Amino acid sequence: MIGIQKRLSNMFYIILGLPSTAMGFALSIQIAVLSWILRTRYHLEIDQIGIVWAAGPIAGILGQPIIGLISDKAWFWGGRRRPFIIIGGILAALMIFALPNIDRISNFFGIASVMAVAVAVALTLDLSINISFNPTRSIIADVTPDGQPRTKGYTWMQSISNLFGSGAYLMGALIGNYFLIYAGVIIVLIFSIGPLLFIEEPRVLAANTPEPGVNPMKKNDAGQMVAAAPATQWVELFKLYFAHGFSWLGIQTMFVYMFAFLEQKLPGLTTLSVDDRNKRLGQMIGWSFFILNAVGAIWPAFLLEPMSKKLGRVKTHALMVGTMAVGYFGIVFFASSEILLYSMMCILTLGWAAVVSLPFAIMSEKVDKHRMGFFMGIFNLSVVLPQLVASSVIGTVIKHAGDKSMIFIISGTSLAISAALWLLVSDKQKS
Repeated sequence: MIGIQKRLSNMFYIILGLPSTAMGFALSIQIAVLSWILRTRYHLEIDQIGIVWAAGPIAGILGQPIIGLISDKAWFWGGRRRPFIIIGGILAALMIFALPNIDRISNFFGIASVMAVAVAVALTLDLSINISFNPTRSIIADVTPDGQPRTKGYTWMQSISNLFGSGAYLMGALIGNYFLIYAGVIIVLIFSIGPLLFIEEPRVLAANTPEPGVNPMKKNDAGQMVAAAPATQWVELFKLYFAHGFSWLGIQTMFVYMFAFLEQKLPGLTTLSVDDRNKRLGQMIGWSFFILNAVGAIWPAFLLEPMSKKLGRVKTHALMVGTMAVGYFGIVFFASSEILLYSMMCILTLGWAAVVSLPFAIMSEKVDKHRMGFFMGIFNLSVVLPQLVASSVIGTVIKHAGDKSMIFIISGTSLAISAALWLLVSDKQKS
């Protein structure tokens, strides 16, 4: 084990966050490019784009729990999480490369339906991200102790991930989405594989700190006293799952359908040529999500971590999610120009920074650490099931809605419900 890992230095936290950053970068490319390229290059309708997006969550429903369960028990290539991070990173890079080449792939294999190939690429991309996201988050719990060091691991992870995610959107806005795609292939490969050279996984995982009043020892089959794994708090987990699920229902609705809101509401687009309109639409999406991630990169390590020490992680998280709901309703009522849209996106950054960092720290201390990969996979259902609803049911609603502000009314309502539900979750670590 190298010194920076023993000391849990800031440099180690940066390195530890890079594999998750790779998957976050891949996800940023998917968010920035997938709907745009399906609409402008392959001319799919809103509900068809929703179907393509639905392929990923379907993959995640099975992919993350299975990979998590396997990674808890497996050990090869020098780790339990390492092999799946490497495999997922390589597959994700290949599928990103495939995005602008869907028509060529279709022609090469003699497949008449471009949509069928798009679904296959989206499915494999999202499955690849899911394969890696679980281990990249589980490895943080594996190599950090309970409490504030664990919270620091996840908040630093998200600050770094948001920083590079914002870079992805900036590339798309300034240079173009096609440059973003090909640069992303290289970044995802390097950040997935390189950091693993500096992280040593423990062969035997330490048990979580037991809850007050719980005997931390038990007898094994030979009658010896050994450390007892803490019982999983299923009631608390389900509270957490529902609260987190409503967050992602609103967030995914924005990710998938924001282009429809911009097409209808932002002035000037209808007067442009088709090519200029498509380019401008891609730029506005890029700038919006750049702001979401660039400003959001500030909050996890520099606001959420110190705030969680004073208020507790759950109250801090509920407060941030509530501000995100306010931001969504602000878009409905005030986003009549690009400047006002970007101003509202700044408000969303607080909730976005919290949603992708604090729930992992909260959840990780409610489960048996020896089964962290499995429970991370189950936790992912509170992300992919709402994504599936957003990509299918909500897509139909939005297609038939005359006013595309419905996109952000749904998002704001979902985040408001989520904030209320988070207040029902207990917080073991309040300081």
